[in-house]
Amino acid sequence: MSRLLECLKTDILVADGAMGTLLYANGLDNCYEAYNLTHPDNISAIHQAYLEAGADVIQTNTYAAKRHRLKGYGYDEQVKAINQAGVELARKAAGEDAFVLGTVGALRGLKQCDLMLDEIIEETLEQVGYLLETKQIDGLLFETYYDEEEIIEVLKAVRPLTDLPIITNIALHEAGITENGRPLVELLGTLVMLGADIVGLNCHLGPYHMIKSLKQVPLFAQSYLSVYPNASLLSFEDDNGSGHYGFSQNADYFGKSAELLVAEGARLIGGCCGTTPDHIRAVKCAIKGLKPVEKKFVTPMVEEAELIKRVKSSETLVDRVKREVTIIAELDPPKTLDISKFTAGVKALDAACISAITLADNSLAKTRICNVSLASLLKNEIATPFLLHLSCRDHNMIGLQSRLLGMNVLGFDNVLAITGDPSKIGDFPGATSVYDATSFKLLELIQQLNHGQGYSGASVKKATNFTAAAAFNPNVKNLSRCGRLIERKIASGADYFITQPIFNADIFEELADLTKDYETPFFVGIMPITSYNNAIFLHNEVPGIQLSEAFLAKLEAVKGDKETCQQLALEESKRLIDRALEHFNGIYLITPFMHYDLTVELVDYIHQKVEQKQLVIS
Repeated sequence: MSRLLECLKTDILVADGAMGTLLYANGLDNCYEAYNLTHPDNISAIHQAYLEAGADVIQTNTYAAKRHRLKGYGYDEQVKAINQAGVELARKAAGEDAFVLGTVGALRGLKQCDLMLDEIIEETLEQVGYLLETKQIDGLLFETYYDEEEIIEVLKAVRPLTDLPIITNIALHEAGITENGRPLVELLGTLVMLGADIVGLNCHLGPYHMIKSLKQVPLFAQSYLSVYPNASLLSFEDDNGSGHYGFSQNADYFGKSAELLVAEGARLIGGCCGTTPDHIRAVKCAIKGLKPVEKKFVTPMVEEAELIKRVKSSETLVDRVKREVTIIAELDPPKTLDISKFTAGVKALDAACISAITLADNSLAKTRICNVSLASLLKNEIATPFLLHLSCRDHNMIGLQSRLLGMNVLGFDNVLAITGDPSKIGDFPGATSVYDATSFKLLELIQQLNHGQGYSGASVKKATNFTAAAAFNPNVKNLSRCGRLIERKIASGADYFITQPIFNADIFEELADLTKDYETPFFVGIMPITSYNNAIFLHNEVPGIQLSEAFLAKLEAVKGDKETCQQLALEESKRLIDRALEHFNGIYLITPFMHYDLTVELVDYIHQKVEQKQLVIS
């Protein structure tokens, strides 16, 4: 058994506190891990301050020292040097008496990570390899893991590589509940079974909520408990008009809380964000003379009322399109407060007998009236349900969940999850694109809400009933290579797909071949062209869209005759519909420039085609 685990059998060990908090206080606010190379004296001084405060265990300054994180600062070719310098600095400060943990942070967390899980594991193994290569660490600390899939797969990959102690610290949004909605005790139990020597909590929550969380956790026979609370909940301070974020200066309280953490079974106690050597000194003083508890009474978390199971009271778009030809049509909300034509368009589409009217969410980053507001205004005047687009560009995670909860309260259960075009292409190019999430994360959030859990994992008291669509662009050079993208969106929670407009009839066959093995339906996009100039713009300026030279030539020949030009364009749309119906039941009509009369004519055409087919069959 390692010396670290031998000590924990009989004693409570005190770990260090935050590194970034002290670097930030000293005016260093860039890539903290790179300071192992550029500012080694600052790192050493912080290690020394924690050791002088009484820390028995310190960690390397390598939390975010993975290639993906370092790349954003231009240090991705120095992964090995940064990690191994971090070990060297910590080991030199600790000497032979104190323990050194090689620290590895999560990639999935509060900020969106675009890496696939296998890529995350690959980068984690690279970092772990460099830490272990030094032969100067006493254990590995995996911390701030919100996503249980990530920490489980990381532990499975790393455990066979070393006999050193492995510590897995989970981060929670809500006391006692993981981000994935599981009771904390279940996840910790899983990690123990997979070989974690020490399991526990760190970050995001302060001492109060961590004590509350540990009350449900038993003493594991094979593993010990660790806890690294934040100094407090994060607050925004604006004393002099130059606002900044900060934590309570509460070292005495932090020390007293440590006594309660010991009572809940913690044997390794440190600090996370906002903690300083003063906090660690207070912990050291508070636990002096205390011994680890051998028995504890577990207090289960109060059970939430049983969640309502997801039951669809009426047929969904997915159910219908699997059985028969189904039409949905998009109408862009207006840019001005004159909504008379928009309202007329909605009522015309409603009268045309389609399955849903979709309302875009500031498409192309152009400012339009809120689609939820318009749907709320008109929902009692029409029978056709609305399908509302939701863009990640304009909402952080707080706003996305708030918008979805509001949509559910209003009875709008059909949503298209999109990442959204960047703000710089729109009418306010200086506006900020939020992108807390991409469409993948948004789809996952929708499915969590459908199970009665919010983003934090906490109950929202009632399961939502969303049917979630995902966008798909088939206008790419190598459509056959898009299978992985489709699979990712299905795995994230897509119930069906809606495509960008298709102008090349051959794409329908290619798309059908690509999607034949998926049960998830596709609504293929058809957008009527309004004029020769509209066609030229789409052909030459919109990436991925190519109109046939023969069709362009026909339009050019009659471009001075608006009526004839329009008739040719409609004939082309009908030809595309004919080809689409050979392979797909779902048709998505995109109304151009509020010309809803064109959409209605195409809806009538599809209905006629379906009736003719039924007559032939009968």
